[in-house]
Amino acid sequence: MAIELRQHLKLAQQLIMTPQLQQAIKLLQLSRLELLETISEELQDNPLLEESQDVEPEQEGRAEEEQPVNREASVSEVTEVTIDEKAKEDFDWENYLGDYSSGSKVRMEREERRELPAIESRLVQKPSLDAHLQWQLHMSNLNETQKEVGTMILGNLGRDGYLKATAAEIAEMAECDEPLVEEVLHHVHGFDPLGVAARDLQECLLIQARSLQLEDDLVVNIITNHLRDLENRNYHAIVKATGRNPEEIREAIDIITGLDPKPGRQYDEEEIQYISPDIFVYKVEDEFVILLNEDGMPKLRISPFYREALSKDGNVTEQAREYIQGKLRSAAWLIKSIHQRQRTIYRVAESIIKFQRGFFEKGIAHLKPLVLRDVAEDLSMHESTISRVTTNKYMHTPRGVFELKYFFNSSISSFSGGSVASESVKERIRQLVSNEDTQKPYSDKAVVEKLREENIDIARRTVAKYRELLGILPSNLRKEPVWGTKRRKRK
Repeated sequence: MAIELRQHLKLAQQLIMTPQLQQAIKLLQLSRLELLETISEELQDNPLLEESQDVEPEQEGRAEEEQPVNREASVSEVTEVTIDEKAKEDFDWENYLGDYSSGSKVRMEREERRELPAIESRLVQKPSLDAHLQWQLHMSNLNETQKEVGTMILGNLGRDGYLKATAAEIAEMAECDEPLVEEVLHHVHGFDPLGVAARDLQECLLIQARSLQLEDDLVVNIITNHLRDLENRNYHAIVKATGRNPEEIREAIDIITGLDPKPGRQYDEEEIQYISPDIFVYKVEDEFVILLNEDGMPKLRISPFYREALSKDGNVTEQAREYIQGKLRSAAWLIKSIHQRQRTIYRVAESIIKFQRGFFEKGIAHLKPLVLRDVAEDLSMHESTISRVTTNKYMHTPRGVFELKYFFNSSISSFSGGSVASESVKERIRQLVSNEDTQKPYSDKAVVEKLREENIDIARRTVAKYRELLGILPSNLRKEPVWGTKRRKRK
């Protein structure tokens, strides 16, 4: 078998992203809080980058009188500084976030003071579920062996407060007998919050129900024997099985529904994420005014000290000059990238308002179908750029706070040949369910028929999907029993 060697010439074109372009793309997709963090890091790492301080005109004039400068000499000195990619133009950039829209109503909000810490960060931290239970365990009258078993039990609790391990598994881990685990577990069931360390929903509800010390055991009977009927709202089956009158069953069900099925959720350690809108939209007369959120955003500039050091011959070594030149280019590109980012966000917001004007004036029901390609063609940009701009960005509107991606949604065809936004259809489904008769709730098929009456062509499976996304239960679980009262509509 002969081995043959061949050579082929191939011509390929490849896009190589410069570090400056990578930085611009990175800043574009950052949220406002992430951008502030990035700027803070750059201020610490780059000595040529500093935050400019607003100077009063009178003070600025006095400074110029006290320190006369030979303007011709200074100009000639500055021109000697060579920077690539035109970074040498307008280093000061005092108004780099100024009004950059021609003929449109734009106002930029700037605060002289830095953004203060949120009040939530100054509040006392809520104790965790584990710490709360460990404190109760150490304050109990159990012996050391029992406390060790109790620690093992508390270590196997989930975020909702349920026990995730069996008694046999805990006994094996603690190297003790299973009856001892059951004894300690029974003691832990008396801890606050009631129902903690339960192995299932039934045990959790029984612990809470028995703590009420009710004279009648109807509540315990329903939880023990008719929990599935209660879940399916088959109240007639409970009345028939218990032989009690409907009013007594209703009172017992009200008690059960008042119990906490997840006792550990009040100690959930999940950190709350607070939204800081990037864009504010207000209606002034017949026009919508766009305001970019500049609260806490520093105004950056190139340090004049290092610029003067570069302009003086012989006072800076070649190594130091190269270092300063590199940091100078980095600082200039950061300022330009931030400027371009703000411009792009504003233009995208302006385009969204143009396409979704009905939403801003009338509400969610008037939201139109919109895709990234529509805005990209309107602004002569690439779809990827629009996608990065709308990522982790929020807009404060007269209708509430929405993520920019909220305004981009698929379309659902109508019988007239037009299209309706999917979010508008979801809102219509929510309205139909909220106004339905609680004794005769709308099924998915009935919702389809209602929407078809409004010229919306939609499948039953799509309705079921939207209903689940809205957190709406099926019709059989939404039906309320008749307790001798008149039928009423949902509020």
